[in-house]
Amino acid sequence: MARISETPEDTSAEDMNAQAHAARLKDEVLRADPETIRLLLTEARSHNGWTQKPVSEDTLRELYNLMKWGPTSMNQQPARYVFVASAQEKQRLGKCVYGSNADKILSAPVTAIITYDLDFWKTLSRVFPHEPKAVDYFRGNDEAIFDDAFRNGTLQGAYFMFAARALGLDCGPISGFKKSEVDAEFLHGTAQHTNFLCCLGYADTEKLFRRLPRLEFDEVARII
Repeated sequence: MARISETPEDTSAEDMNAQAHAARLKDEVLRADPETIRLLLTEARSHNGWTQKPVSEDTLRELYNLMKWGPTSMNQQPARYVFVASAQEKQRLGKCVYGSNADKILSAPVTAIITYDLDFWKTLSRVFPHEPKAVDYFRGNDEAIFDDAFRNGTLQGAYFMFAARALGLDCGPISGFKKSEVDAEFLHGTAQHTNFLCCLGYADTEKLFRRLPRLEFDEVARII
Protein backbone atom coordinates (compact mmCIF):
# COMPACT_ATOMS: atom_id res chain seq x y z
CA MET A 1 0.00 0.00 0.00
CA ALA A 2 1.29 3.48 -0.86
CA ARG A 3 2.06 5.98 1.85
CA ILE A 4 -1.05 7.83 3.01
CA SER A 5 -1.32 11.54 2.17
CA GLU A 6 -1.17 13.81 5.21
CA THR A 7 -3.27 16.53 3.57
CA PRO A 8 -7.08 16.35 3.74
CA GLU A 9 -8.78 16.47 0.35
CA ASP A 10 -11.53 18.84 1.49
CA THR A 11 -11.07 22.13 3.33
CA SER A 12 -13.56 22.49 6.18
CA ALA A 13 -14.55 25.56 8.18
CA GLU A 14 -12.28 24.30 10.97
CA ASP A 15 -9.37 24.14 8.52
CA MET A 16 -10.06 27.69 7.35
CA ASN A 17 -10.14 28.91 10.96
CA ALA A 18 -6.79 27.19 11.59
CA GLN A 19 -5.29 28.87 8.54
CA ALA A 20 -6.51 32.29 9.68
CA HIS A 21 -5.12 31.70 13.18
CA ALA A 22 -1.71 30.72 11.78
CA ALA A 23 -1.65 33.85 9.63
CA ARG A 24 -2.41 36.04 12.64
CA LEU A 25 0.37 34.39 14.64
CA LYS A 26 2.88 35.09 11.87
CA ASP A 27 1.79 38.74 11.88
CA GLU A 28 2.06 39.05 15.67
CA VAL A 29 5.19 37.01 16.42
CA LEU A 30 7.99 37.06 13.86
CA ARG A 31 10.61 35.16 15.87
CA ALA A 32 11.57 34.18 19.42
CA ASP A 33 13.14 36.88 21.56
CA PRO A 34 16.88 36.62 22.36
CA GLU A 35 16.27 35.57 25.97
CA THR A 36 14.12 32.62 24.87
CA ILE A 37 16.77 31.52 22.38
CA ARG A 38 19.38 31.64 25.15
CA LEU A 39 17.14 29.61 27.48
CA LEU A 40 16.28 26.92 24.95
CA LEU A 41 19.46 26.60 22.89
CA THR A 42 22.49 28.86 22.89
CA GLU A 43 23.09 28.81 26.65
CA ALA A 44 21.14 25.70 27.61
CA ARG A 45 23.23 22.88 29.05
CA SER A 46 22.96 19.16 29.73
CA HIS A 47 23.26 18.88 33.49
CA ASN A 48 24.87 16.24 35.70
CA GLY A 49 24.02 17.45 39.21
CA TRP A 50 20.78 18.43 40.86
CA THR A 51 19.44 20.45 43.75
CA GLN A 52 16.83 18.96 46.06
CA LYS A 53 14.06 21.23 44.74
CA PRO A 54 11.25 18.85 43.79
CA VAL A 55 9.43 18.57 40.48
CA SER A 56 5.70 18.29 41.11
CA GLU A 57 3.17 16.15 39.26
CA ASP A 58 1.49 19.39 38.18
CA THR A 59 4.75 20.47 36.52
CA LEU A 60 5.09 17.15 34.72
CA ARG A 61 1.54 17.46 33.46
CA GLU A 62 2.21 21.03 32.33
CA LEU A 63 5.34 19.80 30.55
CA TYR A 64 3.44 17.15 28.64
CA ASN A 65 0.59 19.50 27.78
CA LEU A 66 3.12 21.90 26.27
CA MET A 67 5.29 19.45 24.35
CA LYS A 68 2.35 17.52 22.88
CA TRP A 69 1.75 20.33 20.38
CA GLY A 70 4.98 19.57 18.51
CA PRO A 71 4.12 18.09 15.10
CA THR A 72 4.62 14.46 14.09
CA SER A 73 4.01 12.69 10.81
CA MET A 74 0.30 11.90 10.42
CA ASN A 75 -0.11 13.22 13.97
CA GLN A 76 1.15 9.82 15.13
CA GLN A 77 2.44 10.89 18.58
CA PRO A 78 4.25 7.59 19.21
CA ALA A 79 6.32 8.71 22.21
CA ARG A 80 5.35 7.47 25.67
CA TYR A 81 6.80 8.51 29.02
CA VAL A 82 7.54 6.84 32.34
CA PHE A 83 8.43 9.36 35.06
CA VAL A 84 10.66 7.70 37.64
CA ALA A 85 10.35 9.72 40.84
CA SER A 86 10.27 7.41 43.88
CA ALA A 87 13.45 6.29 45.63
CA GLN A 88 12.63 2.63 45.02
CA GLU A 89 12.08 3.07 41.28
CA LYS A 90 15.22 5.20 40.95
CA GLN A 91 17.21 2.33 42.43
CA ARG A 92 15.73 -0.04 39.87
CA LEU A 93 16.52 2.30 37.00
CA GLY A 94 19.99 3.03 38.35
CA LYS A 95 20.89 -0.64 37.96
CA CYS A 96 20.13 -0.42 34.23
CA VAL A 97 22.61 2.33 33.35
CA TYR A 98 26.36 2.56 32.93
CA GLY A 99 28.87 4.08 35.33
CA SER A 100 28.18 7.47 36.87
CA ASN A 101 24.79 7.71 35.19
CA ALA A 102 23.37 5.86 38.18
CA ASP A 103 24.37 8.73 40.47
CA LYS A 104 22.65 11.20 38.16
CA ILE A 105 19.41 9.22 38.31
CA LEU A 106 19.55 8.79 42.08
CA SER A 107 20.11 12.51 42.66
CA ALA A 108 17.66 13.91 40.06
CA PRO A 109 14.12 14.63 41.29
CA VAL A 110 12.68 12.81 38.25
CA THR A 111 14.06 10.81 35.36
CA ALA A 112 11.86 10.34 32.30
CA ILE A 113 12.08 7.12 30.33
CA ILE A 114 11.19 8.37 26.87
CA THR A 115 9.91 5.51 24.76
CA TYR A 116 8.36 4.85 21.36
CA ASP A 117 5.21 2.76 21.13
CA LEU A 118 4.93 0.25 18.28
CA ASP A 119 1.15 0.24 18.80
CA PHE A 120 0.90 3.97 18.02
CA TRP A 121 -0.95 3.26 14.77
CA LYS A 122 -3.93 1.85 16.64
CA THR A 123 -4.95 5.40 17.69
CA LEU A 124 -4.75 6.90 14.20
CA SER A 125 -8.49 6.69 13.67
CA ARG A 126 -8.83 9.18 16.55
CA VAL A 127 -5.82 11.45 16.01
CA PHE A 128 -5.81 11.35 12.17
CA PRO A 129 -9.56 10.97 11.53
CA HIS A 130 -9.77 12.44 8.03
CA GLU A 131 -7.88 9.44 6.58
CA PRO A 132 -9.54 6.18 7.67
CA LYS A 133 -7.10 4.12 5.56
CA ALA A 134 -4.13 5.16 7.71
CA VAL A 135 -4.58 2.24 10.09
CA ASP A 136 -4.60 -0.21 7.17
CA TYR A 137 -1.28 1.16 5.89
CA PHE A 138 0.46 0.15 9.13
CA ARG A 139 -1.37 -3.06 9.96
CA GLY A 140 1.16 -5.87 9.47
CA ASN A 141 3.78 -3.45 8.10
CA ASP A 142 6.45 -3.94 10.77
CA GLU A 143 9.14 -1.99 8.96
CA ALA A 144 6.95 1.10 8.57
CA ILE A 145 5.74 0.81 12.16
CA PHE A 146 9.27 0.77 13.56
CA ASP A 147 10.58 3.51 11.27
CA ASP A 148 7.73 5.89 12.05
CA ALA A 149 7.61 5.09 15.76
CA PHE A 150 11.34 5.59 16.27
CA ARG A 151 11.66 8.63 14.01
CA ASN A 152 8.66 10.53 15.36
CA GLY A 153 9.22 9.36 18.93
CA THR A 154 12.74 10.79 18.78
CA LEU A 155 11.35 14.04 17.43
CA GLN A 156 8.97 14.17 20.38
CA GLY A 157 11.89 13.57 22.73
CA ALA A 158 13.43 16.80 21.43
CA TYR A 159 10.14 18.65 21.93
CA PHE A 160 10.11 17.24 25.46
CA MET A 161 13.44 18.84 26.33
CA PHE A 162 12.57 22.18 24.73
CA ALA A 163 9.29 22.27 26.66
CA ALA A 164 11.06 21.39 29.92
CA ARG A 165 13.56 24.21 29.43
CA ALA A 166 10.75 26.62 28.52
CA LEU A 167 9.15 25.86 31.91
CA GLY A 168 12.39 26.55 33.78
CA LEU A 169 13.41 22.93 34.23
CA ASP A 170 16.90 21.65 33.49
CA CYS A 171 17.55 18.49 31.49
CA GLY A 172 20.17 15.77 31.64
CA PRO A 173 19.63 13.38 28.72
CA ILE A 174 21.26 9.95 29.07
CA SER A 175 22.12 7.47 26.33
CA GLY A 176 24.42 5.26 28.42
CA PHE A 177 21.98 2.59 29.55
CA LYS A 178 21.13 -1.05 28.90
CA LYS A 179 18.08 -0.85 26.70
CA SER A 180 17.01 -4.46 27.11
CA GLU A 181 17.12 -4.14 30.90
CA VAL A 182 15.15 -0.89 30.99
CA ASP A 183 12.57 -2.41 28.67
CA ALA A 184 12.28 -5.52 30.82
CA GLU A 185 12.06 -3.63 34.12
CA PHE A 186 9.69 -0.85 33.14
CA LEU A 187 7.98 -1.68 29.83
CA HIS A 188 7.24 -5.40 30.17
CA GLY A 189 3.89 -6.34 28.66
CA THR A 190 3.70 -3.26 26.42
CA ALA A 191 4.68 -2.53 22.82
CA GLN A 192 6.95 0.27 24.03
CA HIS A 193 10.74 0.42 23.71
CA THR A 194 13.17 2.77 25.40
CA ASN A 195 14.58 5.55 23.25
CA PHE A 196 16.57 7.55 25.83
CA LEU A 197 16.46 8.72 29.44
CA CYS A 198 16.26 12.33 30.59
CA CYS A 199 16.85 13.56 34.12
CA LEU A 200 14.65 16.52 35.07
CA GLY A 201 14.93 19.04 37.85
CA TYR A 202 16.74 22.18 38.91
CA ALA A 203 20.46 21.95 38.28
CA ASP A 204 23.32 22.22 40.74
CA THR A 205 25.49 24.39 38.47
CA GLU A 206 28.61 23.70 40.54
CA LYS A 207 28.68 20.23 38.97
CA LEU A 208 28.68 21.54 35.42
CA PHE A 209 31.61 21.01 33.05
CA ARG A 210 32.89 23.37 30.36
CA ARG A 211 30.86 23.51 27.18
CA LEU A 212 32.22 21.40 24.35
CA PRO A 213 32.58 22.67 20.78
CA ARG A 214 29.92 22.34 18.10
CA LEU A 215 30.54 21.67 14.43
CA GLU A 216 30.23 24.61 12.05
CA PHE A 217 27.65 24.94 9.29
CA ASP A 218 30.06 24.19 6.44
CA GLU A 219 31.15 20.96 8.16
CA VAL A 220 27.68 19.47 8.33
CA ALA A 221 25.53 21.11 5.66
CA ARG A 222 25.44 21.82 1.97
CA ILE A 223 23.01 23.81 -0.14
CA ILE A 224 22.16 22.22 -3.50
